[in-house]
Formats: sequence, C-alpha cells, structure tokens
Amino acid sequence: MGRNLQISVARLRRQDLDLHPSFSDRIGAFPIMPINRILGIDFGRRSQQQDITQAQRNRLDDPLKRRQSGTQTVTEIDPPSMEHVRPSIAAITHIKGSSKSRDGRKESKDRSGSRDVRSGPGSPRAMSFQKPVKLAMVVESPPAMFFNVATASSSGYLLSGRLQVTPQSGDVVMNSITMYLEATTSTKKPVEHRCRECATQVSDLYEWNFFQKPKTFKSLNGTQDLPFSHLIPGHLPATTHGQIGSIDYSLHVRARSSDGQETEFRRDLPIGRALMPGNDKNSVRVFPPTNLNLHVTLPSVIHPIGSFPVQCRMTGIVTKRDDTQNRWRLRKLTWRIEEIETVVSPACPKHGAKLGGEGKGMQHEAHRDLGAAEIRNGFKTDFADNMVEGEFEASCNLTNVREGGRAQCDVDSPNGLKISHILVLELVIAEEWASNKKPQSATPTGAARVLRTQFNLCVTERQGMGIAWNDEEPPLYEDVEPGPPLYLPDSPPHYAADLTTMEDYTGDLHELGEDIGELRLE
Repeated sequence: MGRNLQISVARLRRQDLDLHPSFSDRIGAFPIMPINRILGIDFGRRSQQQDITQAQRNRLDDPLKRRQSGTQTVTEIDPPSMEHVRPSIAAITHIKGSSKSRDGRKESKDRSGSRDVRSGPGSPRAMSFQKPVKLAMVVESPPAMFFNVATASSSGYLLSGRLQVTPQSGDVVMNSITMYLEATTSTKKPVEHRCRECATQVSDLYEWNFFQKPKTFKSLNGTQDLPFSHLIPGHLPATTHGQIGSIDYSLHVRARSSDGQETEFRRDLPIGRALMPGNDKNSVRVFPPTNLNLHVTLPSVIHPIGSFPVQCRMTGIVTKRDDTQNRWRLRKLTWRIEEIETVVSPACPKHGAKLGGEGKGMQHEAHRDLGAAEIRNGFKTDFADNMVEGEFEASCNLTNVREGGRAQCDVDSPNGLKISHILVLELVIAEEWASNKKPQSATPTGAARVLRTQFNLCVTERQGMGIAWNDEEPPLYEDVEPGPPLYLPDSPPHYAADLTTMEDYTGDLHELGEDIGELRLE
C-alpha cells in the first residue's frame, strides 16, 4: 500500500512539472525528492544515494516517456547524493598519493624528483644555495685520552690538526674563520621539559681566530690548510653518555664571507680517560653475630668490555663444642654489578624561580644492572681448615641497546654528573650439625642466612701504551755524527797592523815542495 501511494504522489508531481516547462528544462539541476514519510509513517525504504544519470535526465525531459515508464521511473529516481558538494575519494587520495593525468599516465607524487627549469646547475637560483667554501678537517694527533685522575697529575691532551678550506665557485674573500672547542652538557630530566636552555648548556673552552683581516682564497690554489693546535687541560671530565645525562665535546667552525654568507662545520671530539692499573685490592667483611669473615680480592680497575677475576674466601664457618660442632655450608652465591648515575639539572634564568632562585638545580638518580650471575658450585669447602674459597669471572658486558648500550666509565664532574659502580655479593649459607666423632655425617638444622655486601669498582678505559704526550721522548739516531763546533760571535779574524805582518822569503823555492803555488803571467 505504501509503495502504491508513493507512485501516485510521484505521478502527480510529474503532471505538475508538465504544466511548467521551465522546471522540466532544469530537472537536472533540481532533482525530484521522493516522499518517504507521510503523517509520521515511513512508506519507503532507505536506499543508497546515487547520482542521476544522463539517461534518466533525458527520460524525464520527454513527458511521453515519463508517462510510459510507469513505476520504473519512480524506482530509478532516488534522493540526490552530496558528491557534487564534497570531494570524491579519488580527489582526496590525489592530495597524498599519486594521480593519473587525462591521458592515463601516472604522475609522481614526489616533488623533489621534479626539476625546475630555472634551477639548473648554472642558474642563479642554484648558485644562491651553494656555499662559498667547503670546510673539512684533518686531526693529526692520536685519539684523545686523559691519563690518571682528573687532577693536576693529568697532563691533558695535545690536539693538533688542519682545517681545510676549498673555494666552491671562483675566488672567495672570507672576512673571518673562527673555530670553537665546545663542551655540551645535556640532561633528559630538565627543570622545564620544553625549555631548550634547561636541557642543554653549551660552553666554549677555547677559540681560534685564523686571521684578523679579510683573506682571499683562490680557486687555482685548490684546498688550503689552516693549522691549529691546543693543549686541552686534563681536569675536564671525559665524554659520557649516561641514562639521564651526557657530556660531549666538539669542534665548531664558523666561516663568514664578504657577501655575508656563513658556512658551518662541526666535528665531534670524543675524549676518554684511562687510569693506570695498580695492585689488587683486598677487602674484608665481618658478619656479626656470627664468626664469619669474607675476604674478597678485586683488581684495581676494570674495563667496560671484558671480564675480571674475583677471589672469595670465607673463614669462621665451624664452631666446635665439646662433643658437637655447628658449621655453615655455602649453598649459592649471586653477584651483580650496578651502575649508579646522579645528575643535577640546572635551571635557566627564565625558570630559576621554580627552584627558589638562579644557580640552583634538581638532583636525579638512576640505577641499572650491568651484569649478574648465580653460582652454585665451584667452591672448595674445607671444614678442617675452617674456610671455604673459590674464584669466578665477572663482567659488565652490556650490549642490549634498550638497556643503554655499553657501560659508562666512572665520572665525577663539577657540574653535578657523577657515575659510579659497585659489585654486590649475596651468599646463601645453611647451618649443619655434626658430631665430633663423625664429622662427615652432618644433619641440616633448617636454619639459613643471606649475607649481603658490596664493593666499589673503578671502571675506566683501556690505557693502551699508557704514555702521555709529555712523556714521549724524541727519536735518537746513533748513526748521525755530531755537528760542527759552535763559533763564537767574535770569531772572525782581525787584520790589525800589530797582529798581521808580511815578509819576503829569500830561500830556495824547491825546498818548500808542493806547499806553495806559483802564478805565472805569460
């Protein structure tokens, strides 16, 4: 019933349109909307929105065809879609993806691949983006390494190299070329998270001015070298990349040409610190109220890559009475190397009020495990000598990138960055009871203890040959003969009348032999 009523209403509307030809001419611009709801009753089903095709428009333009079409015409006329108002899916994908031209060829979406006619190699547009000079650097000194602790005993590092300047387009006049030795300190937990000055502080340690007045670099000469050298003091902290703080060094070059263009060049300068190994350290730990004493022998320094031996010896494990004895048996030993990092985040002048004034900072601390293992066997227990001893290998070979990469060396910087390492030992011992007549037959008492202690470790880089720049001797050549004697300032001869005389020789010339020469004039 609802469908027949809808068809009747549509026919009435078509008859009305026949009385007004102007409306029939514009039927493509104003499509017919079907009546789907009358008096609150829904008589039609919702269909998908479709555009009116050209065939439907031609059929509606002819009144005779509209009358002959019957119900078929009504079913084809649907509510108009909004595709003529909103962009199509293809138009939306054209913005971010590739599209096709009118001839069907696919156009690339990458604009960088397109080439501007005006931006050729020799065009003014390309020349404007070309730097006047090309900068490079050659460091002649060995890798930077400080020896000994960061005190006056460290002689520092002698830096030497050459700055290479190459003109790019013809002769170039440079007003200034300045190089800075920069120290960059950054923290991952600044006072203000969105403030760059709170997160990073850059300080200039030294400055090179290669020339005081403008200098012309000719393209015919090619690459020109500017030598430089500097003695970096040894009290500076080494390059460090911790979990929440880092210290970096770099060489930053700024070159300004006569037309105002600037060229920059930066090269990282990693600096390490190596401590000379000494005698092994012997430590003793006492665990009251028992009589147990733990003797541990550790090397003086360890390295981020590699293992080191740890010797342990526990005494006082047997307590004897008249007829019985109580003794402790080592069940398990667990070792763990921890890295403790402490950082003081300074506040910039803008956010100094958060900490109560300028010059203050917030202290942060981070811990991570560099290596751990559990040992259940390998120890020698001797109840007759009242001790148990053993040796194992420990290492801090941390290669997992998610955990922070390799281990960092010990650092104690004046700006608040400090990194230290400790070795934690946990020993699980169980108590046994035995008779003095049969000590080999022991009975566990059920009591157990966990002994926990820690030792400081000194993590440093490998020293290599361990010779600082001031300890190197110049080469000696034994095959080279000694040089000529030195001449005094007043050594030239004096031709005074009282010191120089001339006399005639009256003897026979043949007696002199070949000691004289003759001059004959012919």
